[in-house]
Amino acid sequence: QVQLVESGGGLVQPGGSLRLSCAATGSIFNIDDMRWYRQPPGQQRELVASITSRGDTYVLDRVRGRFTISRDNAQNTMYLQMNNLKPEDTAVYTCNAEIKSSYKDFYGMDYWGKGTLVTVFS
Repeated sequence: QVQLVESGGGLVQPGGSLRLSCAATGSIFNIDDMRWYRQPPGQQRELVASITSRGDTYVLDRVRGRFTISRDNAQNTMYLQMNNLKPEDTAVYTCNAEIKSSYKDFYGMDYWGKGTLVTVFS
């Protein structure tokens, strides 16, 4: 069974930094696209960043230049380095990945983590 587990959230002051991790465990043959979403309090979930298996990335305009997405394919882990955090970055950050458990799988299945809370307070 495949699981995604996030870590690295917490409390930070404006201007501070956090590094989120998303580790995939279980029966994994290949991980395709990986993504970070966030849901601020009382708002809808939004896509923050994504990365393909080749390393091509997308980052939301509002966080570009402050957030960097990366992944370690050997460790089945994705990261989100968040610098110069602002109060509006406060949200539950959740990782998502398309994962194939077997070479027989034509498409990867969609998996979600449980999320990690990032709170930026002044």
